[in-house]
Amino acid sequence: MKFFETSKYHSFKKSTYISLRWIGIVGQLISVNFVYFYLNFKFDFITSNLIIVLGILSNLYLVFIYKKTQLSDRSAFLFLVIDILQLGVLLYLTGGVANPFIIFLLIPSVFSSSNLSFKTNLMLVILTLILIILLTFYSKGLPSTIGDHFHVSSYYFYSIPVALIIALFFLNYFAMTFGTQSRLRKEALAKMEEVMAKEHELLSLGGQAAAAAHSLGTPLSTIKIITQDLSNQFKGQKDIEKDIQLLSSQVQRCNEILKRLSLNPNEEDDFIDKDLSMKEYLNQIISSFKEISNKNFFFNFDKDSNSKKITKSIELVYGLRNFIGNANKYSKESIYINLKSNSEITEVTIEDDGNGYPRDVLSKIGEPYLKSNNAADKSKSGLGLGLFIGKTLLEKNFASVNCKNSKTKQGAEVVIRWKNKELFNI
Repeated sequence: MKFFETSKYHSFKKSTYISLRWIGIVGQLISVNFVYFYLNFKFDFITSNLIIVLGILSNLYLVFIYKKTQLSDRSAFLFLVIDILQLGVLLYLTGGVANPFIIFLLIPSVFSSSNLSFKTNLMLVILTLILIILLTFYSKGLPSTIGDHFHVSSYYFYSIPVALIIALFFLNYFAMTFGTQSRLRKEALAKMEEVMAKEHELLSLGGQAAAAAHSLGTPLSTIKIITQDLSNQFKGQKDIEKDIQLLSSQVQRCNEILKRLSLNPNEEDDFIDKDLSMKEYLNQIISSFKEISNKNFFFNFDKDSNSKKITKSIELVYGLRNFIGNANKYSKESIYINLKSNSEITEVTIEDDGNGYPRDVLSKIGEPYLKSNNAADKSKSGLGLGLFIGKTLLEKNFASVNCKNSKTKQGAEVVIRWKNKELFNI
């Protein structure tokens, strides 16, 4: 059984941890020496400083001997155990749970909960819990003279460890929950950036292919004419005719290859950067889905009264494609797309006749890696990430995106809305 995990998410940067430890060590040195020399409180001053020196040595080990830039789950656990034990001994020497600095004993486990694995964090929480209990019953008294005047009811005294234990579990739970959500969101954003990088690369390749088709069209046509003239001149000379026919066939093959690579061989080169109206955007996207889907697409643009061109945007295209693709994936037979625009707003509504969004995830749409509690919906792969990417990309381009279940078509409904002054300034 493995107690430590090696996932890339269960580690943290060594330099950050070292800096935090130096801050803690300096704080301990200042506190111990200030209380002893300035306030004249009496306690085991020498042993306390020796414990702090052990913390300094462990940090110097991290700086000069431990060569990795990331602390693994196992290494982080060992050093956090050192931190907890070191602070526990200091607290034992200076009043136990009655020492107001006891709250700092919670920090290592809370720190680990958002960076390390659940098992590692659980072991640190258990260690911290044991130390709190031990320091409640076993410790040297508070430094005099404060210890001479600190006398409280046992109810109050025992409420301190109870409050610490509740805070320990409460803080760790929330740190772990928010840490998990943060990692999922970062992973989803990284995938979105990867997808967009591929889209930009494909656009660049498409543009190069179109430019090549246009630029090479003239010289290839010239070569073809020359081969025809040579064929007439050397008619009857079989060896030369054979070579000329081969040359002519290869020219034709070049033309066919360039046509296949080109997005549109009949357009001029500047079509790559051509601006489109929202209607044209949607027409292109719908046409691409019709080629690969046997479902029915109904595009209604009767209320589209604004045909102004929008700057070419891969994010806009990909965001719309994700929602239309999602409708295509989960619909039964039909997808309904409605475009409405005027001088103030542009609104795109995408509906389908599927089963709609599961009720338990409807309020969370836009978050990555959603999972429904409904057994029938758990089998649907990809629920969440595509919507997250589409929503993020469109909102980045000034859209408001509202996902709900359709009241007229039974399935899902997405309403994407722009203010025209923002849409036409993308």
